Amino acid sequence: MLREECPDFISRDEWPPYSPDLNPLNYSVWSILEEKACPKPHPNVESLKRALLEAWDDIDVETLAKIVDNFPKRLEKCVAANGGHFE
Repeated sequence: MLREECPDFISRDEWPPYSPDLNPLNYSVWSILEEKACPKPHPNVESLKRALLEAWDDIDVETLAKIVDNFPKRLEKCVAANGGHFE
């Protein structure tokens, strides 16, 4: 049904078994969090946790929407690279 209703659907057999390039947290969100929460070293883990939570709250919905909207393009690049590395 998905293949018929969603022409861009990627089946389980076509999906790469492990690809951090396809995890929005890995390819985008962590770098945003790092930039906002870690401009300088933290004295302890609690300080880092607080800074990360504040940084997460500061990410606007539009930024997250752009990341999600970019996901199909990343999938296409991954398929074109046969699951290999892509930029």
